Amino acid sequence: MKKIKTAVVFGTRPEAIKMCPLVLELKKHEQIDCRVYLTGQHREMLNQVMEIFKIQADQNLDIMGDGQTLTSITANVLNKLGKVLDEDRPDIILVHGDTSTSFSAALSGFYRHIPIGHVEAGLRTYNMDSPYPEEFNRQAVDLISELYFAPTELARKQLLNEKKKPEHIFVTGNTVIDALKNTVTDDYYNEHLEWAGDSRMILFTSHRRENIGEPMRHLFYAVQRVVHDFPNVKLIYPIHKNPKVREIAHEILADEERIRIIEPLDVFDFHNFMARSFFVMTDSGGIQEEAPALGKPVLVMRDTTERPEGVEAGTLKLVGTDEDTVYKEAKRLLTDENSYQAMCHAVNPYGDGTASKRITEAILKYFNADN
Repeated sequence: MKKIKTAVVFGTRPEAIKMCPLVLELKKHEQIDCRVYLTGQHREMLNQVMEIFKIQADQNLDIMGDGQTLTSITANVLNKLGKVLDEDRPDIILVHGDTSTSFSAALSGFYRHIPIGHVEAGLRTYNMDSPYPEEFNRQAVDLISELYFAPTELARKQLLNEKKKPEHIFVTGNTVIDALKNTVTDDYYNEHLEWAGDSRMILFTSHRRENIGEPMRHLFYAVQRVVHDFPNVKLIYPIHKNPKVREIAHEILADEERIRIIEPLDVFDFHNFMARSFFVMTDSGGIQEEAPALGKPVLVMRDTTERPEGVEAGTLKLVGTDEDTVYKEAKRLLTDENSYQAMCHAVNPYGDGTASKRITEAILKYFNADN
């Protein structure tokens, strides 16, 4: 029996969180020869996720460098991954979402006529500047993909509207929900959560490229007002490695007694922090899917989201970056029990934790190896 040589390519922490459950599922099937290629777009944070899921990379391109740019990431992935693909010649390449790694890996495969399978396909804002450059990356990957693993029915419809082949689109749910089953535990302990104690803990993240500068200052001033006005609230901010983000955060928030800025958390810790939060404030993408699966309201500090299903379902609220608006919406969740409970109990539209299985079945079907 000829095995389906499947290359799973990722390079950032968010990709790893969502692709590792899929790798584990692929490796269960004797018809599939699953290989993991890391680009190393992130390094320490990526390695943490790999260790938690106990996955070893078959190749690590280790492209990360000081002062890396979108140009250098793209060029390095194209050059280094191209050599690996020429040697291994996989039957299919799986990429995830909207990162520069995903775009470059998909393009590298396209140049070699290797089919691309896009995990988390079909999400759209239709605004190339928001999120930037992710919206371009995602649309570009979908332009050259062969198989589309759409997390929701809306994502499938958007792909159909773009004239993608219906028989090559599979609604799977999102693999991040699969990951939660491996990470959240009842007996979790962490000193920062001990510090939060019985307070209503807000888990906060902000790193989005287009928010750096004045929009980010507005966000930080807003949460500063929240903790000043609500003595029973504490806020934990696992801060991004980006030095510009750190500079602004420490300037505004460093002296706040009830705000704790900590180093980035690995996926195991982050999911457990999220499970114990009162609500989440973020400009991230994947958290918009993770937190609702744990029954946590999410205030999305962006002007657009490629995940409108969550807004429609009521698990997310898009609040932008205006200081007064962000403050007002956080205050609403802290003072209006009905609003809070409505978001807590809204049905998460992003799946039931079996996305990896559905993706694997679709790959087997595509290669006629499902029986």
